[in-house]
Amino acid sequence: MTEIFALWLPIIASAVLVFIASSIIHMAPLWHRNEMPAPPDGDRLQDAMRPFGLRPGQYMLPRAASPKECNEPAFVEKLNRGPVLVLTVLRNGPMSMAKPLVQWFFFILVVSALAAYLAGATLPVDAPYLAVFRVAGTTAFVAYAAAAWPESIWYHRPWGTTAKLTLDGLIYGLLTGGAFGWLW
Repeated sequence: MTEIFALWLPIIASAVLVFIASSIIHMAPLWHRNEMPAPPDGDRLQDAMRPFGLRPGQYMLPRAASPKECNEPAFVEKLNRGPVLVLTVLRNGPMSMAKPLVQWFFFILVVSALAAYLAGATLPVDAPYLAVFRVAGTTAFVAYAAAAWPESIWYHRPWGTTAKLTLDGLIYGLLTGGAFGWLW
């Protein structure tokens, strides 16, 4: 068993590596470029929604008030008439990446700490590189990749997007496993 506090260096190193890799993946014209296309006549749609004053959050349309209402003819007609949507509303104004990037880095640190905990709890201090790589990398992969799958299952995110996010998770897992194996 290896104490988690002794693994601060691989935790920090893997977090920095994943942060840099994720920045490159999402800023370079790679596989995430066209994931969220604009809707047809986006200006008119935005103008039509503005009077509702939607606050930041997530909304569902149509939304049944109870499970019983889901089977009522009026609600079924709303579903058939459409559009049926899950809507995320962000704050108005210029977008700042500062807060999400800080939150993302904190998330990466948490994933790296969980990988450290699991590796430290299951591996001896003198564990070989490949054993450390497998445990830490698999833990990180599951945390990064599997978290995206329910979005396709429940909210109809395109499976192609989820496959790309799973590829991202694989890259992040490999980087995490490599950092832990190297600095173990």
